[in-house]
Amino acid sequence: MRRAEIVTAALMALLSIYLMVKSTELPIGWIEDEGPGGGAFSFWLAAVMLLCCVWIAINWFRRKSPQSTSSEPYMDSNAMKKFLLVGGGVTAMIALVHFVGMYGAILVFLIYYIRFLGRHAWSTTVLISVSAPVVTFFFFDVAMRIVLPKGYLEPLFLPLYDIFL
Repeated sequence: MRRAEIVTAALMALLSIYLMVKSTELPIGWIEDEGPGGGAFSFWLAAVMLLCCVWIAINWFRRKSPQSTSSEPYMDSNAMKKFLLVGGGVTAMIALVHFVGMYGAILVFLIYYIRFLGRHAWSTTVLISVSAPVVTFFFFDVAMRIVLPKGYLEPLFLPLYDIFL
């Protein structure tokens, strides 16, 4: 657990620095008569994240956090099994996007996660698994006009585009 804490803090710090550098491609300061620049929010959020990572590292060196004094393993066999089941499901979902699109992949993943991993009733599983892609469709494709990948299911969406767009 001790090693996992410092490794995670270091990786998050590197990610913070990367995001700060990437954010400076847009203005990060205040633009007269416009407000904050396009990169301001992401830059300052990453800067705060970097400060938090530094604070975690300081506490790790001083052994002030429960994790920094723990000799327990980061993941026991049960946690590793759950991690692999969920991570494998997410990986499969991402792979399915090419074939059944984002909405189909969300549907399949939620059925897998809610019914088979969560062991919830089929009524709950179907209600959530069907409503999530529908809400996502109306939010992204209809309201925001951001088209998500449809895969081979795209012909099913053409009548919806005629109605809503």
